[in-house]
Amino acid sequence: MNLSIISLSVAKMAPDDYVGFTFFVGCMAMMAASVFFFLSMNSFDKKWRTSILVSGLITFIAAVHYWYMRDYWVSNMESPTFFRYVDWVLTVPLMCVEFYLILKVAGAKKSLMWRLIFLSVVMLVTGYMGEVLYRDQAWFWGLISGLAYFVIVYDIWFGTAKKLAEAAGGAVLKAHKTLCWFVLVGWAIYPIGYMAGTPGWYEGAFGGLDLDVIYNIGDAINKIGFGLVVYNLAVNSSKE
Repeated sequence: MNLSIISLSVAKMAPDDYVGFTFFVGCMAMMAASVFFFLSMNSFDKKWRTSILVSGLITFIAAVHYWYMRDYWVSNMESPTFFRYVDWVLTVPLMCVEFYLILKVAGAKKSLMWRLIFLSVVMLVTGYMGEVLYRDQAWFWGLISGLAYFVIVYDIWFGTAKKLAEAAGGAVLKAHKTLCWFVLVGWAIYPIGYMAGTPGWYEGAFGGLDLDVIYNIGDAINKIGFGLVVYNLAVNSSKE
């Protein structure tokens, strides 16, 4: 009997390839987080299961994209910008959905969810246009992207979302505040990465940074962190 041997070709990665390393670690970390979130869904009250499911989807989608991006990087030694924005346009709106899901207990309306989704899409599409399509006007598209980001920040820190969180109080208010800090501080990594990878007046301050390493670390912290905040909310709410 002849046995066929299937060999998997794995591209060699240099020991000092920190970009490739962060792609691989980010992929594994987010895949592990996805398994954790999916398996924990049935441990909580029904009202929190959708939030946990979305947390798992966010990290799972990112893990799949990171697998492709790592291979793309190793094969071409070129930033996989297109795949990264495809990942973001799927996962970032889902992160905005998390705000609506945890605030439903306080009467959040779908209009809040769609507003945050719209702003996140504007932020990402204009970011892609400045980073890929119109690099000579990167500062202009970056400005529009930044304005959309700051409107999101305003909405969750001072707008309707904040009022709903205060009305809910307890574990919901605490989770909302933590997610707000993730958006304000954690998401700020992305504009820094944008400025590190595009030409403009800011080149002197950010031009020497490696945008892929910045993005990879930021993605892992923000996406897994978002999910853990929601998970902690579900745990604390089950104890009340």
